[in-house]
Amino acid sequence: MDTNALKPFAWSRRSAIASALLAPLVAPFIITACKSDKQITGNFTGTSPARGHQLRSPAAAAVPSKTHRVHTLIAGGGVAGLSAARALRLQGMEDFAVLELEDAAGGNARSGAIAGMAHPLGAHYLPVPTDSAPEVQDFLEELGLRQRVAGRWQYDERHLCHSPQERLFFNGVWQDGLLPLQGVGQSTLAQYAHFAALVEQWRNTGLFRIPVRKMTVASAEYAQLAIHFAAYLDVQGLTDPHLRWYLDYCCRDDYGAGTGAVSTWAGLHYFAARHGFHVPGESDTEPKDGVLTWPEGNAHFTHALAKPLGDRVKTGHLILRIEEARDGVTVDALNMQTQAIERWQAARCIVALPVFIAHRVVVNPPIFLHDAAQRTTYSSWLVANIHINAPLHDTPGAAPSWDNVVYGQTQSLGYVDAMHQSTRIAPGSSVLTYYRALGSDVQARRDLLAKSWVQHRDEALADLAAPHPDIYQRAVHVDITRYGHAMAVPTPDFVLKNPWRLSGPDVLSPVKLSPAARLQHPYGFNYQTLPTPSTTRLRFAHSDWSGYSVFEEAFTRGLHAGLL
Repeated sequence: MDTNALKPFAWSRRSAIASALLAPLVAPFIITACKSDKQITGNFTGTSPARGHQLRSPAAAAVPSKTHRVHTLIAGGGVAGLSAARALRLQGMEDFAVLELEDAAGGNARSGAIAGMAHPLGAHYLPVPTDSAPEVQDFLEELGLRQRVAGRWQYDERHLCHSPQERLFFNGVWQDGLLPLQGVGQSTLAQYAHFAALVEQWRNTGLFRIPVRKMTVASAEYAQLAIHFAAYLDVQGLTDPHLRWYLDYCCRDDYGAGTGAVSTWAGLHYFAARHGFHVPGESDTEPKDGVLTWPEGNAHFTHALAKPLGDRVKTGHLILRIEEARDGVTVDALNMQTQAIERWQAARCIVALPVFIAHRVVVNPPIFLHDAAQRTTYSSWLVANIHINAPLHDTPGAAPSWDNVVYGQTQSLGYVDAMHQSTRIAPGSSVLTYYRALGSDVQARRDLLAKSWVQHRDEALADLAAPHPDIYQRAVHVDITRYGHAMAVPTPDFVLKNPWRLSGPDVLSPVKLSPAARLQHPYGFNYQTLPTPSTTRLRFAHSDWSGYSVFEEAFTRGLHAGLL
């Protein structure tokens, strides 16, 4: 079979599914690399688009092959679902199960390995959380990642990102940091300072925190926050191309879409919810964000969350139907291994699914779920894990870093080096995890599924060839992971229909903690309660309810949904 001659399938649902189904039959690919006589192996890995797409066709009525009974069923084994399971365990509740579509729990925070080297399949870091995220801080303490020393919290330096942390390929050389600096003029620096001042003003309002809290926003503020970030920057006269590229990169990095798609609230939140935006040359006494990371990325967390659950995590289960009744909840799921439908009956169900999936599978979805599904759009992503057999040739400038970005690229987010956190003395082989954010364009999502592994591999290598021309000689294996609906995009529409301002018992029902629950948890569960969408027997938990996807949001919403 001449796989070099493979053509992309036609853009249709049937062909997209067919391409996903055929992938295992022709893997691993062995393809002659561009500009090299060396062969590169690889495959599609990590996700199973064909499984999820089975929900597009109504399932034929079938008698379940077996029925299981648990007190609490958790639908979805991503960060939110695993966090909910942890909350149940810490309260002494053991009668639960977690149903997960893929073959491993973790959602977008899973990992793989090539040549014995772990690497992320998605989320790959966690900024050191602020005091507005006590739930996450307590979890890090539980894992031994932070401890109190002489009255102050300290993080284990082995797990903080090693220096140098990030660099940018700009004007033909590598520079430290990701904000373009090399050779920029005074007008650019003045715009950097202008934006820094704006961010500081918004920080002082107290509106921006991670995780999101219930907010009351004045109408004047709302008018500014509920427009596209690009429009806000235009109004502020922030038109410098270097600043605009950087801000667009930041939005694509956190939200999967650029300044022309996300809201002003989201664009400012990226900076104002942490330590702001700093003008180059500011005093070193200014606070800087620390970053926790591992070769396997945030799978470090999901592995720790899933391990105590044992066989209560049921992978390879496609949830087809969730129906709430007066006396309980019925969930039907397709066991992908046996191809049999199994029924689960529970007293309650924690729906830790993306809202567009939850809306599809929940029978007679409540109005808040319907509204959330209508206002939420998603970005598609591609992740390529590239095994290199030797260090890449480096152009002059900043030294190889954990995060490496190329200026000017509009979809690529660069790559992180899986071996950066290792303590080896001499550089050697590694796995470079390359990210591409494709935005919410429907055609981009179709292309993601329709293109062959060869096409995706060649596009990824081409993006890295500018700073690393020898990538074609060094790459020996490339695994491609595709996410059609990777994360919610915080658009202006989401802000206009802000769920933080909803009220009423039939829309948001804050969880009340019993004295027993407070005593059972080692930290007392004395957190500020988040508004949690719920019905009598269904609780919803996913980062989608915050409007954007980061670990802190998913973890905290899962925890609160799991409180008894």
